[in-house]
Amino acid sequence: MPLPSAMPARMRAVRLVRPGHPVELQEVAVPSVGPHDVLVRVRAAGICHSDVHYRAGRSRVEPLPLTLGHEVAGDIVAVGSAVHDRAVGDRVCLHYLVICGQCPHCVAGREQFCPTGLMLGHFTDGGWAEYIAVPARNAVRLPATVPYDHGAVMMCSSSTSLHALRKARCTPGDTVLVVGAGGLGMSAIQIAHQLGASRVIAADRDPDKLALAQRLGAVPLDVRGLGPAAGAEAVRALTEGRGVDVAVELVGHGDTVLLALKSVAPLGRAVVVGHNDVPVPIDSYRDLIGREAELIGSNDHLLGELEELTAMAARGALVLDDVVTNRVALDADAINAVLDALEQHRAPVRTVIVPDAAG
Repeated sequence: MPLPSAMPARMRAVRLVRPGHPVELQEVAVPSVGPHDVLVRVRAAGICHSDVHYRAGRSRVEPLPLTLGHEVAGDIVAVGSAVHDRAVGDRVCLHYLVICGQCPHCVAGREQFCPTGLMLGHFTDGGWAEYIAVPARNAVRLPATVPYDHGAVMMCSSSTSLHALRKARCTPGDTVLVVGAGGLGMSAIQIAHQLGASRVIAADRDPDKLALAQRLGAVPLDVRGLGPAAGAEAVRALTEGRGVDVAVELVGHGDTVLLALKSVAPLGRAVVVGHNDVPVPIDSYRDLIGREAELIGSNDHLLGELEELTAMAARGALVLDDVVTNRVALDADAINAVLDALEQHRAPVRTVIVPDAAG
């Protein structure tokens, strides 16, 4: 459908043009709106560590050039002719998986396996732009009490953490180890408490992040200089020698995967979220069989989990004030600087792009 007469025809967008090269600011057409779509004016878009992999060419992005950004929140400014459950003016955050909605996986609620699914900012244009068009079902209502930048970050770091804890079957009374106290870890700490965890331990090497984790209710564990075995012994020292029921690995390194697995108690579940393409040596008896432990992969999240998260945030159970610590304009130089810092592991916990901000 044509855009409303007051809408501009062109917009600014920060795009990946060539892998291994800085992202670039370009002027492109405002996306068209199909009958089942909504057009969203972007108010906030997160910068994720995945974007570092996309820019570096370690994870395939196509078609190029492509607008990055899969953590998005904003206002609906136009709706398609067949859309009746969303309206102009709605505050929304966006589910980043664009799916068919009809295949067996989608019907069963396993939309991350949709054979035609496309991820915003990975295989279809994302939210590092002034506007983005998505199917209406991808627009999750954002409560008025939740800031746009928090809504954006929830679309990846918080939702990924919730899905991982669900995969781990985290239940009331469980002890939980969160390996990696970054953006995902800070959400995982709070969500684990909401799911009834009796104790949450946060393992990291950054004293500032560990201090924040402690303020959020976790027991901090500094693992600087500790290998997986020594780190697991430190976890056991905090759990009366037993280990944890659930360990969530959020870093993407062989040693952190081993730390998570070696830290679980008998019948414990270690869930791997962080991307890692290096083989991980596992002692099948000591690490798995002898304790009947489980090593579980967790990929993306589900649309229904996003609504659960926004409800948590609305009632003050998920607070991201100290997580979203940096904001930048829709400016290629500023965004490349954040990506550089993420690649060097010296970035703030979470940075959000605010397109309306002055450059």
